[in-house]
Amino acid sequence: MFDRPTTGENALLVQLDFGDGDFTERLAEFELLATSAGARPVGTITGKRGRPDPATFAGKGKVEQILSAATEMGADLVLFNHELSPGQQRNLERACERRVIDRSSLILDIFAQRAKSHEGKLQVELAQLEHLMTRLVRGWTHLERQKGGIGLRGPGEKQLETDRRLLGKRVALLKERLRLLERQRAVRRRQRSRSEVLSVSLVGYTNAGKSTLFNALTKAGAYAADQLFATLDTTSRRLYVPTCEMVDGKSGCQIVISDTVGFIRDLPHALVAAFHATLEETVRADLLLHVVDAASPDREQQMEAVDGVLDELGAADLPQIIVWNKLDLTGVTPGIERDECDNIVRVRVSAQTGAGLDLLRAALAERSRVLAAPIEFDKTQPHKDDYDHRHTNVAQ
Repeated sequence: MFDRPTTGENALLVQLDFGDGDFTERLAEFELLATSAGARPVGTITGKRGRPDPATFAGKGKVEQILSAATEMGADLVLFNHELSPGQQRNLERACERRVIDRSSLILDIFAQRAKSHEGKLQVELAQLEHLMTRLVRGWTHLERQKGGIGLRGPGEKQLETDRRLLGKRVALLKERLRLLERQRAVRRRQRSRSEVLSVSLVGYTNAGKSTLFNALTKAGAYAADQLFATLDTTSRRLYVPTCEMVDGKSGCQIVISDTVGFIRDLPHALVAAFHATLEETVRADLLLHVVDAASPDREQQMEAVDGVLDELGAADLPQIIVWNKLDLTGVTPGIERDECDNIVRVRVSAQTGAGLDLLRAALAERSRVLAAPIEFDKTQPHKDDYDHRHTNVAQ
């Protein structure tokens, strides 16, 4: 086994085409992922296969091509835009004589760089440890129980078993700490519910402009950059929206709007599970603003990826408004689109220039009135079904 280098940022990118479509868009996204992680792409290897090779994922001939290109270009590591099994990763590292990192590990590394809050760091560490537990390999033999003689007797278990036991204890501790933080979030949500403040969450594909839109609406000054996963920790602010009704002596109402982590296609399940406490803000929201990069040629597939993650979180049935962002890059005029029932389904804005933000505030005000409006019944014609429905609502 070769000695894995601990440093080096020159990366050779590898992406294979299995006939799934969107090959060019996926490759461009992968290059942005690599640069967001701090790597310097020095070359790209592509190819077509019917299915992954069980041993090396790419096949013997393609692995030889990767080794030759990495040596020629001076690449320190090889990045695969695919999910590799632990065995495939070890076989590729032996064959390529370099560190091999798959897509999930790369995303985890970016999350580790972006985590700033205590909760975010706990969630990233949990995801990393759960990912690492499937990739432990025996690196020590001096602690094996098979060894005998004075000074060679181990603690009765192999080093691999010791590592797994220690990692298991750390994972259990992190989960307990995150459960405590989740309970604290639940208390804050109940307080907002008692004060009848509507909750709105920004969701969308990574780098769709959610943080820029959040700052434009709330003046929060949250970190925003043209890179993937610039936002990792959830930030919430109160937002005043004007309405035609008098509330506390003012013609308007307040909502709580939250900026959440962006989604991406093939998001590792370990991340979704580890960030459950943060993503709980999305699940418990009264309304979702689905921010879409209107300038991206891959926007339809990005919307499908976001909807897939929302379905996994159990938030697919929450009310949504599509926010068509980055109009300054498309030339489309701001506006509001409605369905056949006159409900707002899409708002076209530019968070960068501020165009259309007044329309978005008006849409939020209208939707807040709809969500807060009580159910009314015709009291002049009482009906058994109406009584049963009212009785059910009171019981709940």
